Amino acid sequence: MTTISQKFIAKKKKRLRQAATFPIAMTWTRSIIITGGTANLGYHAAAAIAKAHPDFLVVLSSRSDNDRAAETINKSLGQNNTVFIPLDLSSLESIRAYCKQWVSEQRPPVQALVLNAGLQFPGGLTKTADGLESTFAINHVGHALLFHLLWPHLAEGARIVLTSSGTHDPDQKTGLPDAIYTSAEDLAHPPASMVEVPGRQRYASSKLANVLWTYALDRRLARRKDTRAVTVNAFDPGMMPGTGLAREASGVVRFLWLRVLPHILPLLRVAVSPNIHAPAESGAALANLVVGKDVSGQSGKYYEGTREIRSSKDSYDESKQEDLWRWTAQYLASSEDERSRFETLPE
Repeated sequence: MTTISQKFIAKKKKRLRQAATFPIAMTWTRSIIITGGTANLGYHAAAAIAKAHPDFLVVLSSRSDNDRAAETINKSLGQNNTVFIPLDLSSLESIRAYCKQWVSEQRPPVQALVLNAGLQFPGGLTKTADGLESTFAINHVGHALLFHLLWPHLAEGARIVLTSSGTHDPDQKTGLPDAIYTSAEDLAHPPASMVEVPGRQRYASSKLANVLWTYALDRRLARRKDTRAVTVNAFDPGMMPGTGLAREASGVVRFLWLRVLPHILPLLRVAVSPNIHAPAESGAALANLVVGKDVSGQSGKYYEGTREIRSSKDSYDESKQEDLWRWTAQYLASSEDERSRFETLPE
């Protein structure tokens, strides 16, 4: 006898299969992949990109699409160029399966990788199934593997955009503990001396890693003079009350973040920082960095919204950039061939 729960599971699996497969339309000349694209910042950026480029296949990649974000975007625009494909950035196995499927189905060349998904764990130390500290794993390691596996499939003039945060810079005094980067290994597998590091500090440090990796990749792109003219930039969307970033926080914090702060943005801009925005506003700025003509050819930059600014002092430390790049390539490689390709970015 089939139980109700069995029927529910079967329906859910069917929806995931349908979401992950779709016909390739000849009118889709390029693909845009947006991690965390089903809600908040990523959703608004995806909607703006889909509207500006109906000829692009816009792919929303998150663990789930419970609110049917792709369907909503298509319906609002009267188009069919936005799709959802499940991706769990906390699982290296999931990322490899995602990329294997991408390649096997011969989808349009990737015009942009928007490495946007992010999460913080305010409580104690948490680890992924792969044994990595969860914040660093989701915010950096998973994104890096996605990039390396899809690198051969980037289009000419492709753009890589990483969503970082002003929290990576102690001089911005965002209220979070200062980001600390001793080594990538310490962030990935915290030693005994770092087990009690606050979760919010791990988040700030992971956002510093996003900027360090951006600069390390930009240096390699410039050095190899890639004929595809690929660019990479980091983006700070500002503080966005109401987003899902605080979903792992306490009940009181979630209530304030979701129900109170979104309604007092003008006051917050005066009392706290002008870099506080609604998700739609920051989403438009992110979309511009992904497809805007005014930033074409720009690489190795850090943007606060649409404005290029300096990132933190530590982010320009090349020894930290190189430590992160080497550790990431060596950790992610499943073979000697992959290690070589991940470290050197072959043609």
